[in-house]
Amino acid sequence: MQIQEFSRQTYLPAKTIRYYEEISLLPPPRRLENGYRDYDEADVTRARLVAGARRLNFSLDDIQEILDLRDRQIAPCRVVLDLLAEKADEINRRIAELQRMEAELRELRELGATFPTDDVDGKNCVCHLVSEQSKTME
Repeated sequence: MQIQEFSRQTYLPAKTIRYYEEISLLPPPRRLENGYRDYDEADVTRARLVAGARRLNFSLDDIQEILDLRDRQIAPCRVVLDLLAEKADEINRRIAELQRMEAELRELRELGATFPTDDVDGKNCVCHLVSEQSKTME
């Protein structure tokens, strides 16, 4: 199958397919006499694994490790399980961080609503509160 059909079956844009070939996540495809790429079902299976792993936010290095194991006939299941747990933990940390930020924003909003809204210099208004946040990043 040519790249348009391959793209349709793998849900990957042609540009992404070419990039994955360039960085060796996907093998160089066979070429037809006219130079067009020619993919088969094994290519589709591999590309779908890559696309699914990217959707789950696996890094390209993580994906390469999984593919290298498969290419050496070693089941990558343990690596995938570990990566799934790692990604879930990362999301949990990000959710907690976002919840803290949400609470801080709501608190600043509530406090800022008590300040004047016509202070052009930003010394006695909500803008001053926002500026003070840079000090808490140190």
